[in-house]
Amino acid sequence: MAAPSANNSALQPELGTFDVLSQRELQVLRLASSGAKNAEIAEQLSLSVHAVKFHLASVYRKLRVGNRTEAAVAFLHLVEGIHPQTGKGAP
Repeated sequence: MAAPSANNSALQPELGTFDVLSQRELQVLRLASSGAKNAEIAEQLSLSVHAVKFHLASVYRKLRVGNRTEAAVAFLHLVEGIHPQTGKGAP
């Protein structure tokens, strides 16, 4: 898989897996992947906790993952270039 280009933001990744996500879903996923709790995500994005849960459920469905951890691993691996087992970026 090709790495994202230098001018490519994580909110608009070129990787096919994330093309199906809206900008808001990517924002929520980025924060969730960093370890933020739903209430923290809601506060940072000026959303209700219910809206955060709705966006996360949509992310799981679109990425065909079962939970927050699987979504975070996919996000960190594909968008951030972090290997899921080593925690390090690609060489």
